[in-house]
Amino acid sequence: MILERLVPTTNLVLTVSCKSTRGIVAAISGYLADKGCNIVDSSQFDDLETGQFFMRVGFLPETGLSDAEIREGFKEIAAKFAMNFDFNRSDKRTKVLLMVSRFGHCLNDLLYRWKIGALPIEIVGVVSNHFDYQKVVVNHDIPFHHIPVTKANKPQAEARIMDVVEQTGSELIVLARYMQILSDQMCQKMSGRIINIHHSFLPSFKGANPYKQAYERGVKLIGATAHYVTADLDEGPIIEQDTARITHAQSADDYVSIGRDVESQVLARAVHAHIHNRTFINGNKTIVFPPSPGTYKSERMG
Repeated sequence: MILERLVPTTNLVLTVSCKSTRGIVAAISGYLADKGCNIVDSSQFDDLETGQFFMRVGFLPETGLSDAEIREGFKEIAAKFAMNFDFNRSDKRTKVLLMVSRFGHCLNDLLYRWKIGALPIEIVGVVSNHFDYQKVVVNHDIPFHHIPVTKANKPQAEARIMDVVEQTGSELIVLARYMQILSDQMCQKMSGRIINIHHSFLPSFKGANPYKQAYERGVKLIGATAHYVTADLDEGPIIEQDTARITHAQSADDYVSIGRDVESQVLARAVHAHIHNRTFINGNKTIVFPPSPGTYKSERMG
């Protein structure tokens, strides 16, 4: 008798966080094996300070079970270990709302990566308090929302932004150099779902003109930090950081140019980690697991 083996077209990703204890990995791997699933990659971390456990498992269902059946059957294990868990399809495109002010390097970089397929997301719109990038956005067939912000209308402007979030079903907001401070209420409502790029290697050189401050201090490294947004300004859990080496021969304008390149790369890597379910908020920090095989796609040609 020949048994036909179902060939899956995509894999599922299970993410788990709970109190660390014996038997978690065995329970998860045993459950998936019993359901005819083949684990293709797995990452885990025990935080010895907090006693928390984090795990990300990519697997292929090979017996025809639906996503819902796998999720439903897992609830018993989740209850036993008091797990926070989720299942996602690896080909799911996260609905992302971009926000920008007058510096467009991060926006343009994200649009390019999205266009060539290197950042598999669904951009549901771009919000800006200026018109500078309206044409760029519209030319990509993406809705553009101009929402001006002043001291007098800030609550109303934020309410309009949240209307866009709800109407578009946005799952993630990316502040691609959006130079307005979000209210505590919005930060709490969208907790873990807003990523910001900070134009310095935190915590140095906060405020206006950080690259000019760096130039005047003669620093030898400049950098950028991508983090989740919280009510504490620029102090949310850090997802990604990077630096670039500087020499005494470079000008303040060079600092700005190099810094923008670093910002764009750091923000893109942070978004990439989030949409592939590789990030876990752990108090004031994040757990960021390495990319799974095949998650970085090459550019489409032709």
